[in-house]
Amino acid sequence: MKKIMAILLAGSLLIIAAGFEQTPNETRFRPTEFGNLFLKGEYEKIYNQTSDEFKAQVPLNDFMHVSGEFNKGVSKYRLESTILLSGNKQYIWTDQSKTKGISVIVQADRTIAGLNLLPLEPHSQTDKYYTKNKYTMPVKNRWLVYWGGTNVLLNYHYAYESQRYAYDLLQMKKGQTYKGNPLKNENYYAFGQQVAAPLEGTVIKTVDGLKDNVPGELNPDHPEGNYVVIKHKNGEYSILAHFMKNSIKVREGEKVKTGQILGKCGNSGNSTEAHIHFQVSSSPDIMTGKSIRIQFENGKEPVRGEYTRK
Repeated sequence: MKKIMAILLAGSLLIIAAGFEQTPNETRFRPTEFGNLFLKGEYEKIYNQTSDEFKAQVPLNDFMHVSGEFNKGVSKYRLESTILLSGNKQYIWTDQSKTKGISVIVQADRTIAGLNLLPLEPHSQTDKYYTKNKYTMPVKNRWLVYWGGTNVLLNYHYAYESQRYAYDLLQMKKGQTYKGNPLKNENYYAFGQQVAAPLEGTVIKTVDGLKDNVPGELNPDHPEGNYVVIKHKNGEYSILAHFMKNSIKVREGEKVKTGQILGKCGNSGNSTEAHIHFQVSSSPDIMTGKSIRIQFENGKEPVRGEYTRK
């Protein structure tokens, strides 16, 4: 059974249809061409490549009107991110002012199954300030940045000052984050993987006794789940959340070195599947502190769809 969701709001159009994977149709335009086609007003050509479910929800005239209004004032679209999601691929574009964003979900045969036209709210005043310290990602091997970047299409945390520049890291293979039964934590590639200190400092807070959720469920009473807070020089605090129950190896007051193992990735707190939440803040309290854009030791700043290493 295909699932369809349609939302038509002022300035925002979202259609998602999850279908079966098919082979590419070479007669259709490539997904990477979408930005230029949309900018040129080739709305009917784009519409013709959408799914039947999309067409049933949104008439061509409505699509052309909403798209034309959204396109006003735009001189360029830049492809910011691509990510494989359960056999489909998401492409994210932003305009020259970074005040408009487009998310497109494309099936393997190039059918457009999802389209989101979204006004974006940049936070230029906080975007320009980076951490004084240089950090490393808190993982030992290749992890996917599932959420990360400076708009809400790349990073849902961005809307919230306390978590604006946070990263959610997980492991993915061939577009899937697990193998086998999705209701078992141990079937998720990230579950039980080592989590490391992103910079030397002093551990000032740990929570380690919360159970891991059944995948798909949440624990809103303890949103961080099991977590570690490290105090660094220059008044900066790294916060790492969603550890596996009873896996944290460090204690409050302990000094740690960059890369030292802190514990294992879990699925505790406000987490639907195994991943690690990582941010640097002005305060040890994730709810009241201000998230700071992270300056990384390697000079890179990965966003949604990119990996922590090649």
